[in-house]
Amino acid sequence: MSLFRLLAALAVLAINCPAHADTDCADPISDWKPREVLRQQVEARGWTVQRIKVDDGCYEVRGTDQHGNRVKAKYGPATLRMRSLEIDFGERGDPSDYFCPPRPGAEHIRTPGTVNKGKNQ
Repeated sequence: MSLFRLLAALAVLAINCPAHADTDCADPISDWKPREVLRQQVEARGWTVQRIKVDDGCYEVRGTDQHGNRVKAKYGPATLRMRSLEIDFGERGDPSDYFCPPRPGAEHIRTPGTVNKGKNQ
């Protein structure tokens, strides 16, 4: 009977869990800005660009930051606003270089390994 309950619970989770399509971009191609503009923006931040490609309708930038950490970021092609960022910190990498103060109203957002002790629990 426990196998049945496990399968039922997994089915409920599969139905209720949202798809991860929110990382895809849906900007019309006519509104896209050139990749070279994005390259200049990223290089002004101190990154070295190795590749810019289109992935899931977004621009995906791969390269290294000013500290030598490998970075992979997705940008909306019409706005050139960052949508996601992955950092592979090297031996001397320091995550505090990427600290961003919380946005107002974002108290409900949790990061892995933290506990949110606010009114939104």
